[in-house]
Parts: sequence; C-alpha cells; structure tokens
Amino acid sequence: MHFHISAAVAVASFVLAGSARAQGGQIPVQQTPIQQAQVQQIQFRSLQKLPDPRAEFVRQCAPHMLGRWAHPEAVCACLHDHAAAAVEDNDLREALLRGIGETGVPTIETDWVPASKQSEIGPTFTRIAKPTLQCMFEPAK
Repeated sequence: MHFHISAAVAVASFVLAGSARAQGGQIPVQQTPIQQAQVQQIQFRSLQKLPDPRAEFVRQCAPHMLGRWAHPEAVCACLHDHAAAAVEDNDLREALLRGIGETGVPTIETDWVPASKQSEIGPTFTRIAKPTLQCMFEPAK
C-alpha cells in the first residue's frame, strides 16, 4: 500500500513538473470579458464545494435524533446555532459540537479539552442549558 502511494506521488510530481515547464514558455494571452467571467464563475463554484461546517454538523447529529424528535435536522441546526453559539471559548465549543454530533446530546469529554479549560466544562453546561431546552422543546416560531 505504501509503495502504491509513493508511486502515485512520484508520477504526479513528474506530471506537474512537466506541465509547469510547458506553461513557462507560453506567451500570455489576453482574455475577453466573457472568458474572465467564465473563470470567475468556475472559481466561485469551486468555493461553493467547500464543506459547510454547520451542514456537516447537522448531517452527523441528525441520525442520533431520529425517533426522539419529529424534525431532527431542525433540532440539530438549533443546537448548533443557539446552544453552541452561547459558548465563547473555541475549544469548549468544538468539544460540545463534537459531543452532540457523536451522541445527539450535549456532551464534553475531558480529554477533548485542554487541561487548563477542563474546569470550565460545568459552567459551559450551565450556559447552554436554556438554549438547549429551547431547541428541543420550544421550536422556532
């Protein structure tokens, strides 16, 4: 397996190096406004294909909510947008999102958080209690 990966990397390096040399001798060509617009549109499309962290979170969370809630995607989106957003510290917020995404309930494992912030886990749950309950029992109007 390692050999196959190494061989693929070597082939890709040669192809890219040859392509770069071939392009080095080309004379720059002026693009028309239509060609420029097409290039911009292609670049925009490639940006759209970047993963959306919120959508990825909902995708991971929703299966854990099936059978618990009528609209699992809405509950997961609400937890992301309101409960997790109430947590100001990035490490604690990421750990909370991981816990919800993996279990479907607000969870933070101590080893997901730096030791210096582990004492903040309890206060974090106090901070997210109200928005979490609102997400689960008071759907947005």
